[in-house]
Amino acid sequence: MDSTIQPLDRVFLHLGPITIYWYGVIIGTGVLIGLWLATREGARRGLPKETFVDLVLFAVPIAILCARVYYVIFEWDYYSKHLSEIPQIWEGGLAIHGGLIGAVATGAVFAKTRGLSFWKLADIAAPSIILGQAIGRWGNFMNQEAHGGPVTREFLESLHLPDFIINQMYINGQYYHPTFLYESLWNLAGFLLLLWLRRVNLRRGELFLSYLIWYSIGRFFIEGMRTDSLMLAGHLRIAQVVSVALIILSVCLWVFRRVKGLAKERYND
Repeated sequence: MDSTIQPLDRVFLHLGPITIYWYGVIIGTGVLIGLWLATREGARRGLPKETFVDLVLFAVPIAILCARVYYVIFEWDYYSKHLSEIPQIWEGGLAIHGGLIGAVATGAVFAKTRGLSFWKLADIAAPSIILGQAIGRWGNFMNQEAHGGPVTREFLESLHLPDFIINQMYINGQYYHPTFLYESLWNLAGFLLLLWLRRVNLRRGELFLSYLIWYSIGRFFIEGMRTDSLMLAGHLRIAQVVSVALIILSVCLWVFRRVKGLAKERYND
């Protein structure tokens, strides 16, 4: 074990008795950048400037709550014996699929109360969501979590990674696959794809469905490399099951909405 390699400090700032962690700062940064992008695009698409600000005020807290509840439910064997740790989200343990469920449900209710199209909001928000996920994975990096199986330092160096990433992947005397990085890069590629698909002028709802399909494909394969997956039964990884379900559901919705004439409007209409 190389004792000269020290992990990066997880603490961003101390404010008296308050400790602010990099995990929260990075996730918050992803939310703010995503909000900025969605607000700009929403205004371009004719929505009031405050639309996405108002939506985020509801969606973010609910998404975080749902992400934590989702994680705790599937790790109940542990948390049932450590109830005091359930609120400690700065330690990690936010399941993206849980957060996505919360955000989509909130968006649907918000759209209905404002008399807006949910699919229009979802299409505009899709690039912001996947970019926020790309940024948020670096919070996992700071916590040394969401990594894959053991590898050698030589393998990591062969990927031409900077030393700060390689050293952070040295955990308890062993180097690990930086699966957080693989997913972050996959999501960044998805962000660029969605920006291009805006120009293609897909029918309403299909940009968001494209996001679900792209993200789910990457998540399915990357999840198979991780060592800290939430498990459903035996070797069945929950995230992989949900990813397959989302791909099937998204494709079915895509076809159904076209066949039934529910997707006549296009993104740029």
